[in-house]
This record gives sequence, structure tokens and C-alpha cells, in this order.
Amino acid sequence: MDVIQLLEKYEEEIVEKATGALERTPLKHYKSSGSELNKQRLKKLSDLVLTSIKKKNLIPLIDYIQDVAQERFESGFPIYEVLTAINVLEEAMWKKIVKELPPSEFADSIGMVSTVLGSAKTTLATTYVSLAGNTKIPTLDLSSLFKFK
Repeated sequence: MDVIQLLEKYEEEIVEKATGALERTPLKHYKSSGSELNKQRLKKLSDLVLTSIKKKNLIPLIDYIQDVAQERFESGFPIYEVLTAINVLEEAMWKKIVKELPPSEFADSIGMVSTVLGSAKTTLATTYVSLAGNTKIPTLDLSSLFKFK
């Protein structure tokens, strides 16, 4: 089984775990949204992660996250609440990968999931910053702040 097969096979369980984790966090806006809507949102994001990995194409995910950022920003969601929702899905995916796949698959599988969701988080952050400052920011390049081999 590879990461695509794993995410397809266990998607419902992953989304359930992520929804449960989201419900346990003290996030005002997600609490008021209710469990069913939060589950639908996490399912949509999970579907887009899977599609991005399958097709090696982040554009649909990025378009979706830009729309989500706009909607959540206008609805008064603090950015940390939206990032937390992405993080609980990522954590549920990692846990399932570690539980179901052999250790030799961890790096590639977690790397793919983290790359896709990392792009989602970066898009969310840049969109929020643009909306907050009423300016367009094409991307945040923070590479000069970190050392690379």
C-alpha cells in the first residue's frame, strides 16, 4: 500500500479523528460551526490533499484555500483557528501513515502530505496578510532566515 491507497482507504477514519481533535480544541468559530460542518470542511480538504498528491498539482488546493481564507477572514476567524483545522488533519494523516505503512515509506509519505498541507498553510497565511493589509503579497520567501545544506 502506498500513501495514495492509504489516504483513500482510511479517509473516513482520518477525517473522523481530525474532526474529534478539532472539537477538543477551544476554537470559538469552529465550536459554533458544529461538528457536521467541520467534518464536511475537513473532508473537502482531505479530498484536495489526495487529489494534489495523485495529480502532482497544487492549483485546486491553493484556489480552495484562498477562498477559505477570504471567507474565514471576512467571518472574523483568527488565522490560528484556521491553521489549527489544517494541522489536526495533517496530524491524523501522519498518525495513520506511521501506523499502517512500513518505516521505509514514512519519509516519502509524510513528506508528500506535509508538502501539500504546507502549501495550504503558506497560501492561507499570505492571503490573510494580504487581506489584513489590503495589499497583494505574491508569496512569503523566508528562505533567507534559515540555513540549508
